[in-house]
Amino acid sequence: MAASADAAVSGQPARWGLSAKLFAVLILLGGVAVLLTGVLGYVRARDALEQAIYNQLTAARETKARQVETYFRTVRADLRLLATSKMVVDATREFRAAVDALEGEPAAAELRGKLEDWYGAHFLPEMRRVLGREPALADYLPAGPAAVYLQYHYIAANPHPAARRRLLDNAGDGSRYSAVHAVYNPLMRAAAMTVGFDDFMIADPKSGRLVYTVDKEVDFLTSLQAGPYRRSSLAAAVAHCAASPDRSAVCLEDFARFAPTGGEPTAFMAAPVIDGGVVIGVLVAQLSDHEIDKVLTGDRRWRHEGFGATGEAYFAGPDHLLRSGVRAFYENPERYFADLKAAGTPEADVAAIRRFGSPILLQHIDTKASQLALAGIEGTGEIVGYRGVPTLASWGPLTIPGVKWALIAKIESAEAFAPVYKLRQDLMIVGGLALLVVIATGGWLSRALLGPLRDLTAGVKRFAGGDHDAKVAVRTRDEIGQLCLAFNGMVDELHEKNVVIESKNRENEALLLNVLPAPIANRLRGGEQGIADGFAEVTVAFADLVGFTALSSEMPPQEVVTLLNGLFTRFDVAAHELGIEKIKTVGDAYMAVCGLPVPVPDHAERMVRMAIRMVHITREHALEHRVSMKLRVGINSGPVVAGVIGKSKYIYDLWGDTVNLASRMESGGIPDTVQVTRPVYEKLKDRFDFESRGVVEVKGKGSIEAWLLRL
Repeated sequence: MAASADAAVSGQPARWGLSAKLFAVLILLGGVAVLLTGVLGYVRARDALEQAIYNQLTAARETKARQVETYFRTVRADLRLLATSKMVVDATREFRAAVDALEGEPAAAELRGKLEDWYGAHFLPEMRRVLGREPALADYLPAGPAAVYLQYHYIAANPHPAARRRLLDNAGDGSRYSAVHAVYNPLMRAAAMTVGFDDFMIADPKSGRLVYTVDKEVDFLTSLQAGPYRRSSLAAAVAHCAASPDRSAVCLEDFARFAPTGGEPTAFMAAPVIDGGVVIGVLVAQLSDHEIDKVLTGDRRWRHEGFGATGEAYFAGPDHLLRSGVRAFYENPERYFADLKAAGTPEADVAAIRRFGSPILLQHIDTKASQLALAGIEGTGEIVGYRGVPTLASWGPLTIPGVKWALIAKIESAEAFAPVYKLRQDLMIVGGLALLVVIATGGWLSRALLGPLRDLTAGVKRFAGGDHDAKVAVRTRDEIGQLCLAFNGMVDELHEKNVVIESKNRENEALLLNVLPAPIANRLRGGEQGIADGFAEVTVAFADLVGFTALSSEMPPQEVVTLLNGLFTRFDVAAHELGIEKIKTVGDAYMAVCGLPVPVPDHAERMVRMAIRMVHITREHALEHRVSMKLRVGINSGPVVAGVIGKSKYIYDLWGDTVNLASRMESGGIPDTVQVTRPVYEKLKDRFDFESRGVVEVKGKGSIEAWLLRL
């Protein structure tokens, strides 16, 4: 012990020199560097991949949103155009008259019996599948002679199969309705096929009867006010448009299951048919979910659209039910149903999806993404998807008048991050090998460096953490001991210098911010020279105390300074509250600008409010000091050039015609008023009460229009 101490004191070289220790430390730092590089590489790769996926999902979502919105805009435009056409107006009038004529004649009992037989053989089995129970025939039979008569001839006795009933133009019964139908059905059928409507209908706004349909489903001639489909979305669309004598009105009802179409999800878009300012009918387009589903699923080519193996896009309505199909249902139905059961979906819902062969309007989608999108919020993030697995999603609302839908594009996290998971595995192998090297090296170094380096490291950390009085114990006389001594000396010296520097910095910062705006001061501190900026649109104000020169000549100098300083200090407070930059004061004049160095959109409004405050502050200040003092303010908006002038004494100033005209507005103004130019008046005439002063002569500008702000 004594020998070692003597050796250390005498300066004899230690057994392990600094070169050997430094070599070992470099090995250790190399291992740490490999570890940090691996972790940082993994984190950044994951973040970059995640952001790229979110961008891709958002782009896909926005593309599909535009496609669907375009589809509905096209349908809306086509329907509105058809509703105003002479063909539809004439057809509506003649179909209504023909139906009224049939309504006055009793329906033959034989026809009613045959129609009931047809319902029992063809319609009720379909309703049994839709409802999942035995339907009552009486709930669906049409009422009224016209409905029974025409449903028999155009549905029950139609020689064409159900999918082609629209091809029957004339039932051959000799009725007035058939004659009208023979004229208009080919035209209406062609129109429906051209614009892509599933069905095309005309409703009587008074009785609610569907006096014409292209497809001749069982809703044909039924009353949407008292018939079996009075609670359907079709009835709602007709009711809304029947009450709107506006040619531009279009009523859209969201998708719902509709019995006449076999319970398929069906939406209806309606437009009033107007003749002589009166709604004589309602033209209705029947829309199926197939077109929207085709857009959302990319015609079921998800991989082709960049969604990989688990990605997709789908709609959810305000009831949190699907408005389009999901990928799992189409690609692997059995796994889809197994996932539904595992997620706790009620058995009745699963059975209904199997029965209808579609999850649309049956599967609940209640995720964070759907909730935010239905609330009108766009965003991206990792959520728990409807299958209960982590999912990356991009969501947002769909802008279609009449419906409120959420559009979600997503891909499962496991697939999205598969590349970085592989990278992580490789990095872990490399990191493990590096860790073995570090452990071996650390064991060899522990005796020589552990003690003094721990002290030195702890002292450095304390110093870095803000403990500027940190000291370390000097245990050796080798290079590390000398380093500890140097560290302690550095701490003492830095402590003394920091005290001086901090004091000077605080003084300099306060002085600089009193002279220049904070952003300009920051630029100067950053080393920027020759600061000059152009601003396309700011508002400049000049204010001057009327009669202050005469007033100051009658007062002691100290009172003059106190009076003026108190007033301008209150001006400065108001400017700070409104985000306005004071430029300078010259004698009893005050110059300020709004919109620079940081642009703001409402710079003119802020400056006018500042001017109002300045006038009121001047009045209050004059009353408080019992002096006669009025303020004259001039305001102008326009482009300026701003910059820093001087080297030893900085000043931030403005130049340009905007500044000159603002000054002229002040000098040519009226005491106790605010005078503004046309640019200011045009911006704020709807928010403030201005009084035209007419044309005033301005030096260097000639005749200029001016307005006075009514205070």
